[in-house]
Amino acid sequence: MAEAGGMERSKLDNPEKHGAGTGTLGKALAVLEAVAMADRPQRFTDILQSVGQPRGTLHRLLGHLVDEGLLVQRQDLSYEPGLRLLKLAYRSWSGSRFRDIAEPYLLRLHDLTGETVHLGVLQETEIIYVDKVESRQTVRMSSQIGKASPAYCTGVGKAALSSLPPDELRRITARMEFRPFTARTHRSAAALLAEIEEIRRDGHAFDREEHEAEICCVAAPIAVQEHDLVAGVSVTGPSYRVSMAQLAIWAKDVRKAAAEIAEEVRIRLGPGRGER
Repeated sequence: MAEAGGMERSKLDNPEKHGAGTGTLGKALAVLEAVAMADRPQRFTDILQSVGQPRGTLHRLLGHLVDEGLLVQRQDLSYEPGLRLLKLAYRSWSGSRFRDIAEPYLLRLHDLTGETVHLGVLQETEIIYVDKVESRQTVRMSSQIGKASPAYCTGVGKAALSSLPPDELRRITARMEFRPFTARTHRSAAALLAEIEEIRRDGHAFDREEHEAEICCVAAPIAVQEHDLVAGVSVTGPSYRVSMAQLAIWAKDVRKAAAEIAEEVRIRLGPGRGER
């Protein structure tokens, strides 16, 4: 299970990956992302293969990122995220108004279910988890705030996708790579879109062990279009402890929390774009 995000989708986000950008900023972001998202320190050749930039350009960008403290070069000459990047991520997370607005509703869901509650924001093909209330049980989720997961195989991701306009949904699903995490993961856009129609009808989504074996959840969309917010909230637990029948019972409460969070966003943040 996974998750930092903010109130709005980044103005730097494009339909294509950052690495496709031709500007200096786009190239630097591609390098930074290649290192930050890797599960181990990256050597120059690893980054070169990942971003596909000229060797000279990559050397120069790496030097700038190290000088700015966004990356650190280790003694073995590999690269890993720097402390300045961690500081920026923390400031983004701690300063999120959306997270603050949603927190009381997350706590209420947690009190009701006793299981892990996640809050996630959709960014293109991924869901970024921006907050989490840990289960009271001994066995807990391994998810982390700030870690991204594919939207097509997570409850929060599918719920968020269901709130998108048809054209936007088709654009995003066309960019997805349907990696089979488990035997139950969607293998195609057609299968995902068929389920999204059900989610729109029911108002909630399920993760039926699609991202991680033995982990399931129920989620509902949080959509405030005037503030460019497409997100979701979920209750998650291990399948041996939380049955699909129990998740279905909790669905009403999850939908209620999502609706109340969306309404609180409108009240607290006021008119959005085009309404002033």
